[in-house]
Amino acid sequence: MKEVYEVRMHARAGQGAKSGSQLLAEAAFKEGKWIQSFPEYGSERRGAPTVSYTRISDKRLRTHEPIVNPDAVLVFDPGLARTIDVTSGLSEESGILIVNTTDSVDEVKKQTGFNGKVYTLDATGISLDLLHIDAPNVPMLGALIKVTGIVKLESLEEVIKEHFLEKLGEEKVNKNIEGLKRAYEEVSK
Repeated sequence: MKEVYEVRMHARAGQGAKSGSQLLAEAAFKEGKWIQSFPEYGSERRGAPTVSYTRISDKRLRTHEPIVNPDAVLVFDPGLARTIDVTSGLSEESGILIVNTTDSVDEVKKQTGFNGKVYTLDATGISLDLLHIDAPNVPMLGALIKVTGIVKLESLEEVIKEHFLEKLGEEKVNKNIEGLKRAYEEVSK
């Protein structure tokens, strides 16, 4: 892993990017890493564009700036790419773009103009199938950890259980973990 690995998540309010950023950071913390997780949004309501950031490092983090040159970008709603430059600052040589879509990788490259490493996943489909709601955050994290290895699958599972077992109950937590694992297997390049 690089000294500091930076992830930027573009979503719409209500899709769970803020929670996803926190879950990723806490999984890294469990593995002994230094972390930051923070959202960027105003008084938006459900459906408005949001951005969340996660930094993971082997050393103490001293910056608190927004992430402008991410190592990975997750796009929870592919429609955002029509109005926002979701790949801004993402290196075509080393950056990774993961998009929640049923479109092909070639179609995503054409839509975004990004010709680096692109991965697609129907995270919404997984979420609707298992939870009956549009909450693509956990499947998107499954895709991210598959293609980057930034944290272990087991660490993320543990954090999901800690956060949601009491709030959601065992059945929904198990469905979220199933979605995490399914996305881990289904993400395509």
